[in-house]
Amino acid sequence: MNEDRLRLDLAGLADEVTPVDLRDRALRTSRRLGIQRAVATSAAALVMIGAATGTALAIRPDGQAPVPPQPAGPSTTVTPTPDPSTPDPSTSAEPTGSAVQPGSALPGTRYYLESTSTKSRIHAVHGGIDRVVHQVGYAADAECERNTITISPDGKQVAWVQGTGDGWQSGELLASVIGEPGAMRLLEDVNCLGPRALVWQGSDLLMVKKKSGQSVLYDLKANKRVQGDPGQETDRCWSADGRWLAAMDEEQKPYVTDGTRSRQYRYTPPAAEATHWDGWQARSVSSDGRYVSVGWVGTDPSRRDDSFAVVDTTTSRVVDLPVRGEIRSIMFTVDDKVVVTRRSGSITVLDATFTSLGTVTESASVRTMWLLAYVP
Repeated sequence: MNEDRLRLDLAGLADEVTPVDLRDRALRTSRRLGIQRAVATSAAALVMIGAATGTALAIRPDGQAPVPPQPAGPSTTVTPTPDPSTPDPSTSAEPTGSAVQPGSALPGTRYYLESTSTKSRIHAVHGGIDRVVHQVGYAADAECERNTITISPDGKQVAWVQGTGDGWQSGELLASVIGEPGAMRLLEDVNCLGPRALVWQGSDLLMVKKKSGQSVLYDLKANKRVQGDPGQETDRCWSADGRWLAAMDEEQKPYVTDGTRSRQYRYTPPAAEATHWDGWQARSVSSDGRYVSVGWVGTDPSRRDDSFAVVDTTTSRVVDLPVRGEIRSIMFTVDDKVVVTRRSGSITVLDATFTSLGTVTESASVRTMWLLAYVP
């Protein structure tokens, strides 16, 4: 009787026990110990690396990955003041089907011109870092310098006209290697008036006009004039590589040429705007000579670096750019990009087919300056 009772009690206790898979518990315990050992080993290795390199590494107490070391920022001449109302000068994608990452849209260096009453500075912006790489000082009433200072398409040389004699109408052509002191005197009696007094053909040749009206093509590298008559064209503009020329012929008809091929095109600017200006001219040329950007010519003899439209020289049609907002300038680069600067403070980058690659937000320090060149 007592034995039967004992059997019933033991059976009841067995029903209340939950079976345990000892193998599963052992595997979980092994994995947990393995993770803890891996974290401890990684932390120890990083401490040793930090000790060897002199870099302090902070190990997070929650067992996660260590905080990476912060590299020291490069030394710069200008430290832009952050503008809390605008994004950091990094890239952000626009809605487009392009596979190109916006971070690679403008990987090179952008060169900007800052002018004050007594000096002009060349800013080089690369990777969000703004540096002053060259400075030209002048007198407070020096109009020639402010109206002519320019840099070569490769960003290596700067040229300008230093006013002499009649002050603001003509002067002496000077040039310097960007970042180096001093200047080389090249040519006297050079005109410093007009929307574009100095025009680059590539990065070594510079087209200027003498006070007498004669055009001169000057080789800065060889420090001499180029032999031969440069022609009677006006409103000259070359592609960044110096191969294609856009100009007006003697009958004031626009054309493009690479020396062997030539074609004329037509362009009629918006009538409502044209009444406020003294005509238009080409400001930038694509590397294949097919497209030109155009800008207004002012009614006074001062420089103009802006442009507002692109014309297809094979069809004489205006290109519909995928850009929103008011355009400040349009530049064709040597690596077949189209850099469209907008008055809102951003740059839209297009490829050779005018497909958007992304948008770069300009920092507050250069937003009011003119973009003179882009070097890949």
